[in-house]
Amino acid sequence: MRSCMQIETIPFRVILPEDRAEYEAHLAEAGVRGCEFSFTNLYLWGRQSIAFLHGHALFFSQFNRRSVYPYPVGSGDKKAALQAIIDDAVARGIPCRITGLSSADKETLEQLFPGRFRFHCDEGSFDYVYDIHDLADLPGKKYHAKRTHLNRFAEQFPTARTEPLSNNNLAAVQALLDEWFESRLRENPDADYHMERAALQKALRDYDTLGLCGLVLMNGDRALAVTIGSLLSADTMDVHFEKAAPDANGAYAAINCAFARYVRENHPAVRFLDREEDMGLEGLRRAKQSYRPHHMIRKCWACLLEDGYDY
Repeated sequence: MRSCMQIETIPFRVILPEDRAEYEAHLAEAGVRGCEFSFTNLYLWGRQSIAFLHGHALFFSQFNRRSVYPYPVGSGDKKAALQAIIDDAVARGIPCRITGLSSADKETLEQLFPGRFRFHCDEGSFDYVYDIHDLADLPGKKYHAKRTHLNRFAEQFPTARTEPLSNNNLAAVQALLDEWFESRLRENPDADYHMERAALQKALRDYDTLGLCGLVLMNGDRALAVTIGSLLSADTMDVHFEKAAPDANGAYAAINCAFARYVRENHPAVRFLDREEDMGLEGLRRAKQSYRPHHMIRKCWACLLEDGYDY
């Protein structure tokens, strides 16, 4: 059994909005990353802590009573950063699980710590990444059904319009979100939407500080749909939230297309929209696949074999 005597833990602390600039400098050095490495997601979701060490941003994340370490982000001493994570897990007396590894990260971890980790891939955690022009223009025969759906929405809501998310429509957006959560809870009273609802409220509260990009689909004074995203990299916008009124058929298709056009116009360097994971939910997987992703960001996680917890 490994001893945790005289091993210091990493000085993790709560993530603050003012950490964004320093973190995103490390993220820019790290190359392609999945949606879990978006500063917005790190700040909004769950109990996540940060430390800057060995030329990297390190994280300690806790979800559903499970503790994990997302792969360190940066271009400094990778072995020192990973060893610090291993030592931190020892000091805490918890299994060392490292998440969010790309294929290149997996190779690096195996090269630096040969034979010490076992790797697991989860298709439900893969990111769906779309060409922005495909979602904005819905070109060709493969998007014929999507264009038909949009046309039906336009016939039902001929005066619908889009507006950037702002204080002018915030009350309408809040009413839409309340309606959406109430509808879902009526369908499934045992569902737990607390974490998502809390994340959305933080996003609205810290909207400007986080540099978020939001678009609202309005019909009169009522919000029919809203999308909120942020830049994940110079050429990729991460779509964090997309909600539509339960009774507005076609509103999801309409806000999806409108947001792609809005981002293309206002962020011309963006080529891709990362619409995040399907979490293994079959209905969500079908919906994401139906928009024909340009590519997937495949990720896996690693567990330290000597811990004896291969899960």
